[in-house]
Amino acid sequence: MEDVAKFLFGISGNVIALFLFLSPVPTFWRIIRKKSTEEFSGVPYNMTLLNCLLSAWYGLPFVSPNNILVSTINGAGAAIEACYVVIFLCFASSKKARLRTLGLASAVVAVFAAVALVSMLALHGPGRKLLSGLAMAVFSICMYASPLSIMRLVIRTKSVEYMPFLLSLAVFLCGTSWFVYGLLGRDPFVAVPNGCGSVLGAAQLILYAVYRNNKGKSSDGKLQGSDDVEMSVDARNNKVAHGDDAGGSQDVQQDS
Repeated sequence: MEDVAKFLFGISGNVIALFLFLSPVPTFWRIIRKKSTEEFSGVPYNMTLLNCLLSAWYGLPFVSPNNILVSTINGAGAAIEACYVVIFLCFASSKKARLRTLGLASAVVAVFAAVALVSMLALHGPGRKLLSGLAMAVFSICMYASPLSIMRLVIRTKSVEYMPFLLSLAVFLCGTSWFVYGLLGRDPFVAVPNGCGSVLGAAQLILYAVYRNNKGKSSDGKLQGSDDVEMSVDARNNKVAHGDDAGGSQDVQQDS
């Protein structure tokens, strides 16, 4: 029965995480249409790519047995995020932005390659799982923590225009699904970072409940244009909710 429950929570986490990974599509459609990244930041997509690569690696049977559902969604997420990064490189608004994105992408590949090679060539069994799990957990927590800047912005402006409800809900549900999955599998490397994600998602929902009547208004009562909101969120934050979508990420964002 426990295995069935773990499988169901894993499937739920896959579905919600896929929604988070696809949430930036409107942003990238805008970039392609305008042939410019404008003031959007490429950092969230590179960080999410790294998280997906490390998580997909961790879920492989020869690294962490019985975690294939972690690999499936994060493998798909890595492919989606890689497409976002390529689009960023193709339509970078300046040479500096292109070089910065290329540098970040190179760092992502280097970190992932280092973890994968060391875990394969120098470690075996529990040691391999420990290194891969720690790397995954650290970057998962970083990814989930990235919306803190959005939450601070919501508190400062007293407007939830910067934090769409559905994406906040998706971050909470995604984190909760993978948290329970990790608990049922007795896997702290999955449970701990996603437990943090669940708590942060819940915090976003609480903020939404507090400021829901101020949606579309800043602290001085002026209406915000949708493009201005979108640009502000992307330019200021490495978020799980990428761009004008929302996670999920919210830039999530994903999960484990």
